[in-house]
Amino acid sequence: MRQIDRRPFVFALVLYLLGWLFGFPIGAQSAPLEEVECTLILDAASGETLYREGVCDQRFSPASTFKVPLALIGYDSGILSDEHTPAWDYKPEFKAVKRDQKTVDPTIWEKDSVLWFSQEITRRLGSERFAGYVSKFDYGNTDVAGIAGRNDGLTRSWVNSSLEISPVEQVNFMRRLLAGELPVSAKAHAMTKAILPTFRSGGWTVQGKTGTTRLGKSADKSSLGWRSLGWFVGWANKDTRNIVFARLVIDTKRSDTPKGPQTRTIFLNELPNLINKSK
Repeated sequence: MRQIDRRPFVFALVLYLLGWLFGFPIGAQSAPLEEVECTLILDAASGETLYREGVCDQRFSPASTFKVPLALIGYDSGILSDEHTPAWDYKPEFKAVKRDQKTVDPTIWEKDSVLWFSQEITRRLGSERFAGYVSKFDYGNTDVAGIAGRNDGLTRSWVNSSLEISPVEQVNFMRRLLAGELPVSAKAHAMTKAILPTFRSGGWTVQGKTGTTRLGKSADKSSLGWRSLGWFVGWANKDTRNIVFARLVIDTKRSDTPKGPQTRTIFLNELPNLINKSK
């Protein structure tokens, strides 16, 4: 009878016991499915942290929140002109979902979060200018190379790809935008503020952008390896108070509502109480 070499099993057992003894994470293989949440609110002028809860310094895909810096880029480069110019017609080669198969202008682009409009802006910029703007903005990890071998950095680097940003970096970017301190024209600052969607929350006027994507993938291509990501980032004012904020939710829960709008709804409901807690 063939003898079984037990040494690998013994070695594995020893490693397990050592991990248990010293408190190492035995279930490390489940790390990709970790749930992450962050709520971060800063005073827009001073940068003082008014509220912070959760994991706020870890980078993730910006998804459609990248439409904020992309609007700045579009206006500064002259590709975009005002709230409604240009208005580009949909083309079949864009292969967009049905709701985005329509004529889109800058205001509709931000409100309905239309991916093909973003991609038309970056195509007109070209890879070198696009990367240059992102680098000048010091936006997250500034990596717009895309996924290796796909040659998609120019059109998809911000959607579950190479470009990543943390909630801390998101709010600091928003502070610079509100202060007019980003390396673009005054018109680019003003027009970007003008086209961002506006909401109300307990007396607060809120402007912000959502982001939705899915992170990760399981080896067998099932849905079990995916995590849903939802962002809501922007600024708000009430009387003389001005704040910037970032809300991030990453989990494995299934929902009929995209994670970004879902995250926005929850944040808007909670905002007045969160600000009261900061007093």
